[in-house]
Amino acid sequence: MSRMTDQAMNALDDAPRPAPAPAAPLVLALESSCDETSAAVLRGEHEVLGHIILSQDIHRLYGGVVPELAARAHIQTVTDVVDGALREAGIDLDQIDVFAATAGPGLIGALLVGLTWAKAAAYAAGKPLIPVHHMEAHLFSVNVEEPRAEPPFVALLVSGGHTMLLWVPEWGRYRLLGETRDDAAGEAFDKVAKILGLGYPGGPVIQRTAASGDPDAFALPRPLLARNQQPGDRDYYDFSFSGLKTAVLNQVRALEEEGRLVEATPDLAASFQAAVVDVLAAKTLRAVAEFDCRRVVLGGGVAASRALRDRIAAGLGPDGELYAPSPRLATDNAAMIARAALFHYHRGERAGLDLTARADLPFPGLVR
Repeated sequence: MSRMTDQAMNALDDAPRPAPAPAAPLVLALESSCDETSAAVLRGEHEVLGHIILSQDIHRLYGGVVPELAARAHIQTVTDVVDGALREAGIDLDQIDVFAATAGPGLIGALLVGLTWAKAAAYAAGKPLIPVHHMEAHLFSVNVEEPRAEPPFVALLVSGGHTMLLWVPEWGRYRLLGETRDDAAGEAFDKVAKILGLGYPGGPVIQRTAASGDPDAFALPRPLLARNQQPGDRDYYDFSFSGLKTAVLNQVRALEEEGRLVEATPDLAASFQAAVVDVLAAKTLRAVAEFDCRRVVLGGGVAASRALRDRIAAGLGPDGELYAPSPRLATDNAAMIARAALFHYHRGERAGLDLTARADLPFPGLVR
């Protein structure tokens, strides 16, 4: 076996070597827009090192979120939640490269808790601060776990406060196709669950109750959904669930008079769930056809609905791609905030210390 001469070895030692690849930034993000206090440490786009989500069960007593109680609970727990995420990640606060927090939309008192904590930490550490729009973060939630969930895609964002159908040709560019005119889908689930006496939050409990019911038992309306609608019609992509909620209420009153409400509750829950799913899926698949894109991304709490996922997947067919977040990332969480923040960080965006929360924060990059 030949041996390299000392001269050759010295030449190798003197040869220029490529610089090591820069380490992916460590992002610490906070989410406190409603009734979950969450913190996450993300390295790069897909590596979640630490992630804590603390839900506030106190709101179950009232059948909905009480803003003052939510803000107070965030204040009491935010530091512990951040410490837990850092401990799980195995890093110290001074190792964080980027700080981020939800800046809106949401409950203003709740938003201010997480955003103020992130501002103070960023200022003390001399590190960048990135504000994040809560609904844009829901778009990124699936991408945290699934790198293939990349634009272009049709997006359906369904949560307790929002229902939006989007065309996403690339990150940062969003075309709004339709949105709710009254109740959001998640809000409708919560209200109907309360009407039926099932508890809070409404989505999971209605799904459990509907499992033993007949979805065709009651002829409930499919609001703003008609076969003769055409692209360009105002109703083609928009949603409305207030009338459906009222239809359920009227049916409940009739069943109470007949003394049949308890036995009919699973059927009524199944019929309501089927009506919501029919509307959401039909309008999503209309967008799939119009934009000739068989990739769909779901986001928000209602994205955890098995019925919704199954209906859209069936409509997409074997060649379609449906990406939905895991139950942990479907709810409000800080991992999605960190992922969205990283996108804006790489674009060179930074916030000053005059940053404040907005309950009605505009969706960045959105075109109506």
